[in-house]
Amino acid sequence: MAAELTVLMGADERDLTRLDEYQAIGGYRQLARVRKLSPSAVIEEISKASLRGRGGAGFPMGRKLSLVPPADKRNGPAYVVANADESEPGAFKDREIIRRVPHRLVEGCLIAAHAIQAQAVFIYIRGEYLAETLVLEAAIEEARRAGLFGEVKVVLHRGAGAYICGEESALLESLEGSRGQPRPRPPFPPVAGLYMQPTLINNVQTLASVPAIMELGAERYAELGVASAPGTVVYSLSGNVNRPGNYELPLGVTLRELIFEYGQGIADGRALKAIIPGGSSVPVFTPDQLDVQLDFDSVQAAGSYLGSAAVIVVDERACMVQLALRAEKFYMHESCGKCTPCREGTRWLVRLLETIEAGDGTQADLDLVAEVCDRIEGKSLCALGDFAVWCVGSYLEKFRDEFQQHVDEGGCPFGGESSTDGVLAPSDQHTHTAMAQVPA
Repeated sequence: MAAELTVLMGADERDLTRLDEYQAIGGYRQLARVRKLSPSAVIEEISKASLRGRGGAGFPMGRKLSLVPPADKRNGPAYVVANADESEPGAFKDREIIRRVPHRLVEGCLIAAHAIQAQAVFIYIRGEYLAETLVLEAAIEEARRAGLFGEVKVVLHRGAGAYICGEESALLESLEGSRGQPRPRPPFPPVAGLYMQPTLINNVQTLASVPAIMELGAERYAELGVASAPGTVVYSLSGNVNRPGNYELPLGVTLRELIFEYGQGIADGRALKAIIPGGSSVPVFTPDQLDVQLDFDSVQAAGSYLGSAAVIVVDERACMVQLALRAEKFYMHESCGKCTPCREGTRWLVRLLETIEAGDGTQADLDLVAEVCDRIEGKSLCALGDFAVWCVGSYLEKFRDEFQQHVDEGGCPFGGESSTDGVLAPSDQHTHTAMAQVPA
């Protein structure tokens, strides 16, 4: 059996931003069918499909659904929240889904709402995604006029440009009108989320995968990808590669396949230096790890995380100290300031990296970078502190000789002119899309 595209299916042949075009390929048919099923039956099917969250953590969606108390065991409403606050440097898959198949996201949200008997759906979209917001607004209005919402209210909410609001509890705070800062947990959102009511929060691609699961069935869906993580994922490939873009492929393709087959290799024939496999926040890979499979468990076993499936390619021209400094400045700027280790630690790391890059660093400074990383990791309410040190710490570990050169030679061995063009660029700068057909 040939494998199917499950998220961007049909987007090359039709304008799926239009309701009539989406319905022509079976759009909203699964929603109508699901509404005749019991909520528990829907949860069971999604659980059997082993759909893991595509937003970063890879937490099973079925388990999240099952953690939401059923309607007869709660005192108020329940909500579905779609996390479209795609702010990770290197990530640009959710914007592609919204721009090309907005109704698939809406249908997935409505199916999830039926599964937990939610009264409302909130779609929280990154503030910078103006074009995508307009597309999604039009799709929501079309579906509303067509009477597809039933008793469910659907609200589109624009963020205000804060990376921290991609973290689910900070997102909830922002939705409620408060400052976007993480909450202490427990309680977790399925028990006490938006307005302290049971809330299902999932990433755009996760929810957009739900209609395909209900159409194919859990067993057929599980034939895609790998046993521990079935299905397809939209990999965002960027950096120093010939053909950057979004590629929907089964989970489990190797880095080598993605970069050299689909991405057509390193730009201008240069040598590969490093690969960041899941957005700027995850530990770096080196060229000897090209055969690592891109699924949650395989990437983690190799020492990193799949994250948002944003694969960033770095060629031989890049100075890893400069790259670490660029990443750390981003996390320093985006720290909400609530937790002292993150607020102060990221500033210390920026100062240390600036000193090393300028050629004024000492051996003690290299050791201090590792020590500061240790003082931040695992000591904040959310994962932003971890993200801020995983990149820097892994660059220091795997490219220690390059950091040492800065100290020994009293300056950057790249002359301060290292090319990091296209590396850790803001996600809204990547617009090329090349959707790959999934192989059999």
